[in-house]
Order: sequence, then structure tokens, then C-alpha cells
Amino acid sequence: MLQIKTANDKTWQVDIQKDSILLNGTPFNWDIQPIGPQTYHIIKDNKSYTAELVEADYQAKTFTFKINGIKQTVSAKDRFDLLLDKLGMSDANASKVNDVKAPMPGLILDIKVQQGQEVKKGDPILILEAMKMENILKSPGDGTVKEIKVQVRQNVEKNQVLILF
Repeated sequence: MLQIKTANDKTWQVDIQKDSILLNGTPFNWDIQPIGPQTYHIIKDNKSYTAELVEADYQAKTFTFKINGIKQTVSAKDRFDLLLDKLGMSDANASKVNDVKAPMPGLILDIKVQQGQEVKKGDPILILEAMKMENILKSPGDGTVKEIKVQVRQNVEKNQVLILF
């Protein structure tokens, strides 16, 4: 069972079975044929549609289609996502960053961000030298740099707060 939602908050319950698809509990009859790597020709209720998958974010479960030249973005939730919503835990996968701590004692070689700068998950934020090796510390999630608690050439201890978000 999937719940499909459009950008204008229209919602459908889709149940994909072995030999059929149910849309809001009723059979969904269509004819679909691939005409390209991401493009399909669809006939539904004697109407012809050309659908192209423009963008797919499988982690966020959002998909953008171009149907007869009109873009439409949909999001999908499976039964596990719906259960998390029901339990009030829908943001369980979101990475909220509060701070970055030193993973080991070392010396700050370079700070790659500034106060007020927005960072994305995986962006390099500083370089820490430890045991004669340079370690690039990356942002564990999306956020805005609130305060930088260290300076270049400063020695730091393990678990010392380096940057606040």
C-alpha cells in the first residue's frame, strides 16, 4: 500500500497487487508502454498521455513527472512512513544538527565555514590534524552555522564542541 500526494494536496491510496492496481479501492485500468528510457505512453479511459520521469529523489520519495508537457511532483509514503506519521515520528529520518564535536584530540588546521553560513549534509566544515594526518570533518546534516568555538592553530580535545548550528 502506498499513499501518493501531489503538490496541491490531492491524495490517493494505491494498492499494487500481483495482477492489478487498486486506486482508492477501485481497479485502475490502463495501458502503458515505454517509448524511451524515462518516457511512457499511457492510455487511460480512451485518453492518450505521454509521461516522462523528470526527477526522482528515492530517499525523500519524491518524483517529478512531465505529463503531456505539464510538470507534476508527487510524494510517496509506504506503510512504514504512514506508521511513523501515526506515531508522531515522521521526522525520524531528518538530520537536525546542533553541534560538531572533535572526534579525537588534534590541531585545527583550517575552518571552511563562517558564522551565518548555511551548510548541507556532507559539506566540509573544518580540517583537524590528528596523529600527523589531516582529517576533513563534514557536516552531519543541513543547518546554519551559529557559532565557531575554535580558531585555526588551536589544540582541541576529544568531544570538544567545535561548531554550533
